[in-house]
Amino acid sequence: MNDLLQNVPLDRLEVAMTASQSRTCAASDFYVFANASGNFNPMHLPKEDGDGDGTPEAVAPGMWVASLISAVLGCDLPGPGTLYRSQTLRFVGRAHPGDVLTATVRIAAIGEDGLVRFDTWVENADGTRVVEGEAEVIAPRVPVAVRAGEVPGLTLRSHEHFDRLLDAAEPLPALPTAVVAPESPDALAGAVLAARRTLIDPVLIGHADRIAEAAQAEGLDISPYRLLDIRDHRLAAQEAVKMVLAGQAAAVMKGHLHTDILLGEVVRRDGGLRRGGRRLSHVFVMDVPGLDHLLMVTDAAINISPDLQTKADIIRNAIELAHSLGLAEPKVGVLSAIETVNPAIPSTLDAAVLSKMAERGQITGGLVDGPLAMDNAVDLGAAATKGIRSLVAGRAEILVAPNMEAGNMLAKELTFLAHAQSSGVVMGAKCPIILTSRADDEKSRLVSCAVAALHAARVAGTRPA
Repeated sequence: MNDLLQNVPLDRLEVAMTASQSRTCAASDFYVFANASGNFNPMHLPKEDGDGDGTPEAVAPGMWVASLISAVLGCDLPGPGTLYRSQTLRFVGRAHPGDVLTATVRIAAIGEDGLVRFDTWVENADGTRVVEGEAEVIAPRVPVAVRAGEVPGLTLRSHEHFDRLLDAAEPLPALPTAVVAPESPDALAGAVLAARRTLIDPVLIGHADRIAEAAQAEGLDISPYRLLDIRDHRLAAQEAVKMVLAGQAAAVMKGHLHTDILLGEVVRRDGGLRRGGRRLSHVFVMDVPGLDHLLMVTDAAINISPDLQTKADIIRNAIELAHSLGLAEPKVGVLSAIETVNPAIPSTLDAAVLSKMAERGQITGGLVDGPLAMDNAVDLGAAATKGIRSLVAGRAEILVAPNMEAGNMLAKELTFLAHAQSSGVVMGAKCPIILTSRADDEKSRLVSCAVAALHAARVAGTRPA
């Protein structure tokens, strides 16, 4: 559609005049139509199975196809100022994502009262008609030329990357998980929900009375799960660590207790879960609408002001998790405020050294580049504008924040402003540690467990191809 819209007023209309517009049918159109119309017929939702034959259907909604006719009438012929009087429709075919549809209108009759009748149809690229009918409109009587108004863009809040993670974790055996202090309704509900989806096999460790009260408040049946009545949070965390060391649990999940109490037991030199000299770090795994890949943000929860060696461990932990999620060679962008090295900004020096460490084989398994500013880390256009030539710039799958404050703000901005869904685990220990927040929704809790299960399966060598 041209920016300038010009109509054809009534006194210039002639019988047999035609106009057309073409549009490629996209699956995203179906979601927009469903939200705008309230029509959630599964036949029109690409990921649903509408007729029960086991094959996901993606049939274009008939009224969405018919709406293409109104675009021609309103923008081209007669154009701006046109008002519908009536429209008849006969649906004679079907359209699917990827089809190029052409809507055409042709004047059939012009009435003295200003009513104009059109033959209307929409056809596929091969000429097969999908919709046909007749329209009657009130044509504009005066010329109008207007600039097309700026229409707000739409971002679909679909989270297909998380759906794929859940699908990948579904065939895995339930991950034996020590759940520490699930003594609040939200903490307990997350563990039970993951257990029902067979993502984890939980052992509930904490104050038995409080756990029972939380179960009653949420209407949850916890009788299928083992419960250890340990009423001190530190002792409950110690028990979870012991279970991992004894091979009775393959993951730890945080419940309603302070993170530092749980991690304090994990990192104990004597009897903890530290893996060699590796520092622990938290990795947010995020599904950002409009981004065609998972995005990982680290470290946003544990290391407040990491030094160079800690940042190297943060990167190693994130790369290791990325491998478990199917990224063979993840692209790691080390963030700063600018993309050039400036001694006045210490994070740019760290980023440059980390890049060189990766180049020399001190950090392996991924492509590491920095310093990168946020824009040129994730946007190819921004990277090109700055003249940055890199396999990572504009394509980063892992974002390494200069400190915890920056990482935490970045992750929450993506969640609450960009409508991303987030999940997260702590890496660097002998098992994944699942951290959930009270602000997390059900899907975020489930995916955190799925991420842990996928990682544990890869490390154990039990994940199917």
